[in-house]
Amino acid sequence: MILAFPLLWVAGALAGLLYAQARGIPWHTAALALPALLLEVSFYYSLGSERLRSRLERLPPWTLALALTAAAAAPYVAVSLAFGSFRWQALAILAALAAGASFWYVIFPHTALADIFYLMAMAVVWLTKVIPHQYADPNPKIPLAALGQLMWFRTGLFSMVSVRKARNIGFGFWPAASEWKIGALYFAALLPVAAGAGWLIGFARPHLRYTGWDRLPLATVATFFGVLWVLALGEEFFFRGLLQQWLVDWLGNEWAALLLASAVFGSLHLWFSAFPNWRFAALAAIAGVFYGLAFRQARSIRASMVTHALTVTTWRIFFS
Repeated sequence: MILAFPLLWVAGALAGLLYAQARGIPWHTAALALPALLLEVSFYYSLGSERLRSRLERLPPWTLALALTAAAAAPYVAVSLAFGSFRWQALAILAALAAGASFWYVIFPHTALADIFYLMAMAVVWLTKVIPHQYADPNPKIPLAALGQLMWFRTGLFSMVSVRKARNIGFGFWPAASEWKIGALYFAALLPVAAGAGWLIGFARPHLRYTGWDRLPLATVATFFGVLWVLALGEEFFFRGLLQQWLVDWLGNEWAALLLASAVFGSLHLWFSAFPNWRFAALAAIAGVFYGLAFRQARSIRASMVTHALTVTTWRIFFS
């Protein structure tokens, strides 16, 4: 535990500097962004560490919610002061949104209605891109807005796990051997279905994103773990770990819950790139069925995260 954060900071710093080198970002510019990145990575790691979370959960709920709100604002303060782009209005917006997510289950009872409105609020903030707009990018190659997106995921996840005390999700960063296997098997089952559906609706033609074979393996591995630990973890937590399970309780039918959760998941992808991106949404809904099946079999989002990450990696490497 003592060595975890120094090792994390070294790994984060190396990853950040390698990214800067690959994108042609000046070293001094990358160095200014690095402290905020390491701060966000530290908060995100704390989310995945059961030992750290258990200590935080001993705090009174309102104290924990206040800490989550402060942690949400900290990376913005660090990066905006470093680049001279700090705005009080932006800080107020970020803090208000984070406070809403953090204090939701301190204020409201843990009921189905509160849960529905919570998920809706999280989705609306994500889709309207209110948070990324608060970050001024000093360099088009440095997507500082990604810090805000990661913060929103992290704050919502922390609120659900540590304040709402959502359970039976299988939350974690590293899948067990059985979860890797289940996730990979459902990805293999999804491939021909997605390929057939994509061909029928004219989704996209395959092409390699990275032409140099020396870059392809590294890009594939980096993309997979980036998706696994951020995008797949966040989306699987909300759609399979929460929504699909809640729908089972509300509808009393496991298959109806799986299909409805997949349909909702797909519909939110209508806003991808340009609205209404119905082709992308249709394929996302189909993929959501297989993610839901992986979760149903493993009773853990770590399995559906594997299916999700393999799917997105395949799309990004061969179709985007």
